[in-house]
Amino acid sequence: MQGPLFGMDSQFSRTLLLLGEKGLSRLFQSRVAIVGCGAVGSYVAEALVRGGVGFVRLIDFDVVATSNINRQLFALHSTIGQKKVEVASQRLKDINPNCQIESVDALLDENNVESLLADVDFVADAIDDRQAKIALYKECQHKNIPFISSMGAARRTDISQIRIDKMVNTKVCPLAADLRRMCKKNNLSMDFPVVYSVQNPVGQQKENRQMGSLPTVTGVFGLTIANYILLTLTKDNSLT
Repeated sequence: MQGPLFGMDSQFSRTLLLLGEKGLSRLFQSRVAIVGCGAVGSYVAEALVRGGVGFVRLIDFDVVATSNINRQLFALHSTIGQKKVEVASQRLKDINPNCQIESVDALLDENNVESLLADVDFVADAIDDRQAKIALYKECQHKNIPFISSMGAARRTDISQIRIDKMVNTKVCPLAADLRRMCKKNNLSMDFPVVYSVQNPVGQQKENRQMGSLPTVTGVFGLTIANYILLTLTKDNSLT
């Protein structure tokens, strides 16, 4: 394999040393959809683009808020009020101009999920809404699209208790418990990977459902998801 992207002075030289030309070539040719560009999703997106994934579809409907700055890579004082997918796209293109970034300003639901997840090799679920997650699970399982889902990262402080496992094996996490019940009700397989914490939630949840969170925890969630995807796309993951 020839070309500047494979050179030992390219931005991917360290990835090339680890994965080889075959692995790096696979990443360049891969297409990943990232649903949710917030606390977890922003870390997923940035790690995948830095890792060499050639196409990324960003799906989010929200704008950057001041309260996002403590934990979201795309949230800066200069980006407050801007659409998350637009801010993310600009930053990611600056990281790798050769990566094709497709920004979709939308809230995933059962009506648009088919089009939003079309023509991708992998899906990263980094959204909070339970119904949206179920819609995503249904579509991915129906179309045999590999995917990985993030469980609750808020109200956790101990990164050593973050795990990656199949949904059926999750424990402690209240969001995972709800989703297991919803999967069972919808006759969905729970044999898919998730990232979750076995730490009991700490702190309080406000009446408006706002919960405390740390950038360290959400960051590890996102990086764990991205690492799983990179290794799966290069055929080097024991859970696949």
